[in-house]
Amino acid sequence: MSKKEDHVVNKVETTGYEWDGIKELNNPLPRWWLYVFYTTILFAICYAVYYPAIPLIERNTEGLSNYSSRKELENEMAAVKSSHATMLELIKTMDVSDIQSDPKLARFAAAGGASNFKVYCSQCHGSGAQGGVGYPNLNDDDWLWGGSINQIETTIRHGIRYEADEDTRYSEMPAFGRDQILSEEQIIAVANYVCSLSGLEHEESVIALGAMVFTENCSSCHGDDGKGINEVGAPNLADKLWLYDKSKKAILSQIINPQHGIMPAWGNRLGDIIVKELAVYVHGLGGGE
Repeated sequence: MSKKEDHVVNKVETTGYEWDGIKELNNPLPRWWLYVFYTTILFAICYAVYYPAIPLIERNTEGLSNYSSRKELENEMAAVKSSHATMLELIKTMDVSDIQSDPKLARFAAAGGASNFKVYCSQCHGSGAQGGVGYPNLNDDDWLWGGSINQIETTIRHGIRYEADEDTRYSEMPAFGRDQILSEEQIIAVANYVCSLSGLEHEESVIALGAMVFTENCSSCHGDDGKGINEVGAPNLADKLWLYDKSKKAILSQIINPQHGIMPAWGNRLGDIIVKELAVYVHGLGGGE
């Protein structure tokens, strides 16, 4: 049985319980604590009245403020769409080189291009545009059809060897072996000469013949120095960048029966805006001329 009584020393009422002579004082809460507690209750009531806070069966109370986070989000999204619409209209009507000259517009276009690149281009060129065997690396400065922003736009818009587009970029390397244009001796010699242009291992004894064969059959596309000609999509053979493989076996195979890649024409499928955004993005990867 408990019995409440005043503590002899502190003059404070006890709880009435005692354990081995130890009594628990029933001290009241500090006034400041009570004031804070009452204030929080008052704040909660005011908040529930002013803001939407109380859930009902089909909706909730709207509050005196008539505030809605959904409406706020809708307004913000509408404002963003409005600003984007202005930028997109500029991209649609401006030349891609002029877009690049406007820093704000170029950043906007590059952001859109980066997003669209992951959707439409990364499957072949890689998520980092690093390319792969048969698919060009878009980060370096080795361009088959030119690396200016206008040339890149044209390539994206019309594709390469894409027969459904009348303006597609088109060129084909002759099958010098399959069609018996060159003899086996000439093919071996010119393959070694091509290897020598980029410092690859080669047989020095056939270089003179290879150089002659190259001048007569290859220089019209690849240039006298083997550095390629963008107008016909002929690759640079004098650098250390290879679309397929740098081994002599692979080079021989390409001379005998060449591979020809195809890139889709994206102009009709994606439209002007996305094509230009992709051109700005690809040009800005670091290898653009």
